[in-house]
Amino acid sequence: MMQAGTAGTLQIDGSRVSGNDVRSQNVYACTTVQNILKSSLGPQGLDKMLVDDIGDVTVTNDGATILKQLEVEHPAAKILVELAQTQDEAVGDGTTSVVILAAELLRRSDELVKNKIHPTNVIAGIKLAAKKAIEYIKSDLQLKTDTLGKETLLNAAKTSMSSKILGSESDFFAKLVVDAVSNVKTITPSGKEKYPIKSINILKQHGQSAKQSALVDGFALNCTRASQQMPRTIKNAKIAILDMNLNRGRMKFGVQVLITDPDKLQGIHDKEQAMVRDQVKMLLDAGANVILTTKGIDDLALKYFVEAGAMAVRRCTKEDLRRVAKLTGGKLVTSFANLEGEESFDADCMGHAAEVSEETLAGDDLIFIRGAKSTSCQSIILRGANEFLLEEMHRSLHDSICVVKRVLESKHVVPGGGAVEAALSIFLERFAHTIETREQLAIAAFADALLVIPKTLSVNAAQDATDLVAKLRSYHNEAQTDAKQKKYSRFGLDLMEGTIRDNIEHGVLEPSMIKIKYIQFATEAAITILRIDDLIRINPKKEEQGGGRPY
Repeated sequence: MMQAGTAGTLQIDGSRVSGNDVRSQNVYACTTVQNILKSSLGPQGLDKMLVDDIGDVTVTNDGATILKQLEVEHPAAKILVELAQTQDEAVGDGTTSVVILAAELLRRSDELVKNKIHPTNVIAGIKLAAKKAIEYIKSDLQLKTDTLGKETLLNAAKTSMSSKILGSESDFFAKLVVDAVSNVKTITPSGKEKYPIKSINILKQHGQSAKQSALVDGFALNCTRASQQMPRTIKNAKIAILDMNLNRGRMKFGVQVLITDPDKLQGIHDKEQAMVRDQVKMLLDAGANVILTTKGIDDLALKYFVEAGAMAVRRCTKEDLRRVAKLTGGKLVTSFANLEGEESFDADCMGHAAEVSEETLAGDDLIFIRGAKSTSCQSIILRGANEFLLEEMHRSLHDSICVVKRVLESKHVVPGGGAVEAALSIFLERFAHTIETREQLAIAAFADALLVIPKTLSVNAAQDATDLVAKLRSYHNEAQTDAKQKKYSRFGLDLMEGTIRDNIEHGVLEPSMIKIKYIQFATEAAITILRIDDLIRINPKKEEQGGGRPY
């Protein structure tokens, strides 16, 4: 039987921390992560420079990227890192907000537990508060995009970019993003509209200014033809998508062929050439006139492709070819070998497109695939002065593309600038007074925790957070108590002027899904950490010195 000593030491080789101590440690770790991210929230948020162990530098204010680079070790703080990744995958934006809210919920909950409220009561209250908050967003706060006009998409994209490096050029890039997402629209068999953002390829190229970036119809590959003698354009393209070498066969390491008769040396060369010729002939006989491969194509194979008038492109990235396969209805082929042990190539594995061409854009040659069989595709070519700028532009565009996709698919938006959090805070405070049990305290704590978002936005914009948030709460209190002042529910912060304004009218919009998901995810993460009341850490085993194992 294991017994804990007074110092929390187990008889097994490890240590144990229990009760309030472990909870305080977890809250402290999560608050530390929150403090790192706080200053990067909102349109006036600042960037972080992260340098990894080999000296690579990342400059960003994207919450998910910052946490990914931090290499957090504390087990509770790791939950927040995973939380940011989950928000990024599920919605694409709101990664900083979700971590800040989860850490604030934990801090408030820990205060209640220290005041002798049982964690089970606190968890029940938080769950109820989150449920009611989401219901209130859906019933009272979200607006249908149909009622707001065509500018809604542009405004949602601009709002997403406002806190990123593209904020100053948001008009230009918002139009780029909206056009790109709108052009990849597909209708599912059930009649639903879908916008597959994987059909949008973002290429980064050094040089020129950010405003030289362009949207191009078709899927762009940052590659060129393997030979200048190949045609620049292929119409009605049948695309063979390969993940293999088209080279003369080489012996594996350690395998040697000893030739005693010099006349037989030519026979080996002829056989090598015949193997390459048969592979190329197999592709051409299947009807392929465009060959894309992740690996190499040697001169002999190129000669046959040039003679056949086909286009071959080598050294493509595997990720790009997977996307090309999906877009064109083809398959990525990794080997010609079939079940009978012979080599063959099935024509059904080929993708189809109206045109594949090599074009020069801003001084660089790119391969464009247009008129893909499965879905239409778009490419955004980003230009910028250096690698740091291009990487951050890429992250900003990805977030905006995800936001526009969510608005188009859900067709609902909410006002930004802390309006939702202030409205929910007032609503949950009122709701807490209707509860007769201890859960009332947890719901009130949830309402207070939500205000961390407008407060942080104000502080980052060098405004008086206490004054601004108090004004904002008074507007939302009036909206919920006086039916004639319902329009005040749209009011949020204007961080440039330091005032309160109608954010729907001024185009500060966010998809309602971002707010719903970030409340759900933050609540789940806070509850997961709050339920922990014991930490048992096993000590690493020491390696025995002085040789091998005893027999």
